[in-house]
Amino acid sequence: MNARQEPGVLLDVDGYEEIEGTGREPELGAFLRARRESLDPARLGLSRMGRRRTPGLRREEVAAMADIGITWYTKLEQGRPIRVSPKVLNAVAAALQCSPSETEHLFTLAGMQRPAPLAGTSVCETVSATTQRVLDQLDPIPALVQNARFDIVAHNEAYCRLLGVDLPGLPVEDRNCIYLALTHPAWRAIVVDWHGMVANMVALYRAAMAEHVHDPVWDAQLKRYMAVSALFRDLWQRYQVRGIQNHVKQFTHPETGAFNLTQTNWWTAPRNGARLLVYVPADESAEEALHKLRPVTGQSAGI
Repeated sequence: MNARQEPGVLLDVDGYEEIEGTGREPELGAFLRARRESLDPARLGLSRMGRRRTPGLRREEVAAMADIGITWYTKLEQGRPIRVSPKVLNAVAAALQCSPSETEHLFTLAGMQRPAPLAGTSVCETVSATTQRVLDQLDPIPALVQNARFDIVAHNEAYCRLLGVDLPGLPVEDRNCIYLALTHPAWRAIVVDWHGMVANMVALYRAAMAEHVHDPVWDAQLKRYMAVSALFRDLWQRYQVRGIQNHVKQFTHPETGAFNLTQTNWWTAPRNGARLLVYVPADESAEEALHKLRPVTGQSAGI
């Protein structure tokens, strides 16, 4: 069986093309073999007929389940430097029953970034109960967990009070800091330097997107920003990039007036860019302002 040629993958008649290696090919081959030998053929519905010289699956069984050529898979498991597409590597990971962490490890050894789910695919990101408890315990200090695409994965009530937005009442796809900054009137009104904040977000998104070129999820989100904001389109064309830093933001509220909060960042999952953002009072007046925004005991905290 010959391997199917994937777009961007140059294969010879034997189903592979050797390229300059990264030095991690032997480790990749060892990982594939260990995964293959750890699988129980019976559990996967494969016949036990015939003598098996090694435990686990045969190479040809993995190749068949991944719908690739046996020669191609053998070279890969032997640690030979061959050209491979993310689609084929995903198929191998699925055939070997790899967990998400194991699949991520497989792609790392292959020197590639695992592609995100296709645009339009629903991806539900959640945080642990422990992380949510940390967020809740920080109240009245506003805090949230945000992924690399600026999606709000989790937050506390103090964050909703600060921005004047009922996040739980919004569609999941709208719970995104850039999107809300561009479209939500309350969000815009509460930030003193709204234009500067948007410019900073655009520069951060452009810098982060460099690692996700042609990623359909990132591309779809970029198109959405472009569609809702002329300011975003203008700032995007300036090609400015910035790195994430702790910095002071000025907010204003009818009940408190202006006050300063220091945005402090902690990375909760460095691999995917998720981070914990905590808005710490920059001075006593800011601390008093946050306490004023707290609901009176016994009353609803709704926005």
